[in-house]
Amino acid sequence: MAEEKRALGYICPECGKSVYGERTAFALSAAAVALVCDCGRSELKAESDGQVFRVTVPCGVCGGEHRAEVPVSRVMEGEGVGLACPATRQLCCYIGEPYRVQRALRDLETAVQKKKDAGEEPFVDSVVMYEVLSELRDMMARGGITCACGSGNCAMEVHGAAVDLVCWSCGGKLRIPAATDEDLDRLCCHYTLTIKGRK
Repeated sequence: MAEEKRALGYICPECGKSVYGERTAFALSAAAVALVCDCGRSELKAESDGQVFRVTVPCGVCGGEHRAEVPVSRVMEGEGVGLACPATRQLCCYIGEPYRVQRALRDLETAVQKKKDAGEEPFVDSVVMYEVLSELRDMMARGGITCACGSGNCAMEVHGAAVDLVCWSCGGKLRIPAATDEDLDRLCCHYTLTIKGRK
């Protein structure tokens, strides 16, 4: 039986292409990982001490470089984990199940390219953003957005590539991506949304 594989991926800030690699779970936990873009101008580095994964990732969203520490269990088990750019709060790196990482990278590559094409536009894709906002307003009007704390009141914080639903009562947040057609399609599949409340 073949050993389970985990994937890593990011968008190169230099050439704008997605960078993807797979490792066996054993290799990922036993040795440092270096994932280099084909252009040779960016490199993701990750290493584990058995408890924590330390990741250094070039950010295709803001052009900088970020460092993060993630529990080994989140990297090695389940769907995996996405790491966000601190400047934009948009996910910029994925580690986990190969097909999920591949799908996330496709969406991110599209979003980054749209942002470049848009120049100074406030949104990555204005059409998608307005459609997402319209869908969320309709959902709110019919009482379809609630919080796990029991509240039915929330506000919307609009960013360049996402909308945050914020519970008025407990401050809990739910991020709704709003940069690609796939983001809109995923939202339209939901009749209701639940914000994860703060305890």
